[in-house]
Amino acid sequence: MQKLAVLTSGGDAPGMNAAVRAAVRRAAHHGVQMYGVYHGYEGLMSGDIQEMSLGSVGDIIQRGGTILYSARSEEFKTEAGQQRAVEQLSKFGIEGLIVIGGDGSFRGAQKLTEKGFPTIGVPGTIDNDIPCTDFTIGFDTALNTIVDAIDKIRDTATSHERTYIIEVMGRDAGDLALWAGLAAGAESIIIPEEEQDMEDILERLHAGQRRGKKHSIIIVAEGVGSAASYADAITKATGWETRVTVLGHIQRGGSPTAMDRMLASRMGAAAVDYLIEGKRDRMVGIQNNQIVEVDFKEALAQKHKLDLSVYQLARTLSI
Repeated sequence: MQKLAVLTSGGDAPGMNAAVRAAVRRAAHHGVQMYGVYHGYEGLMSGDIQEMSLGSVGDIIQRGGTILYSARSEEFKTEAGQQRAVEQLSKFGIEGLIVIGGDGSFRGAQKLTEKGFPTIGVPGTIDNDIPCTDFTIGFDTALNTIVDAIDKIRDTATSHERTYIIEVMGRDAGDLALWAGLAAGAESIIIPEEEQDMEDILERLHAGQRRGKKHSIIIVAEGVGSAASYADAITKATGWETRVTVLGHIQRGGSPTAMDRMLASRMGAAAVDYLIEGKRDRMVGIQNNQIVEVDFKEALAQKHKLDLSVYQLARTLSI
């Protein structure tokens, strides 16, 4: 292959720029031209494609977000949209595509492969909800952002002797809530993967009060329900003053951690290597700290599984 392209799609994640940088520079190492596709699949269909040089990815490894921008595309889900994308790639002479994104982005990449165009996926999402990989690009940075916020909120919770309910991202996966809750010492962690009724939450709060605890932190994954609804229920049941913090999109931003920069660099380079080796219809993953390749069909057929032993550990440590 002499010409490859890279795009970012779906929600942005810290470390995407590091992955783009690695792909461009690994391609240059192999003597292969790399093109950047701007605005995700929308840009792919419209031909918003530019050649990238070594200098075009200078000074981006530390930047959050994505210099290629991102966009969601309903049109690309259609047969006509996918055909337009293939035609644009052929127009530029591009022979292989790297897609950095989440589950939906991978399904789009798989469609291109079905049309005969080689694609490799790189998992980039703060939710860490892609099967067949231990971690996704952006998760570690988002996790550290959340823990830093909880630490600050705890100072106020202690000073005013209040219960704080903090809502974090995670529509279908509770990884961010679970890992942040354990790392920050939350009293209760409410996630989609494990049912926890209000009586259990209240009992844990009362147990803390009985041993003299003056404040509590509860973490709620957005997919379970709003922090406000839990706060209202707690106040009605106890009469205690509660406060709500919704961290929102602050979790997506910021300079990627060293861990995410390392992960993105390894994955971005591997994606180029796979395409040059003639591989397609696969995603890059990391398992036991080793870079692996997984067939799209295998990965997309599975459901992300949360390590519930971590959940049980958090419960035992927050008594």
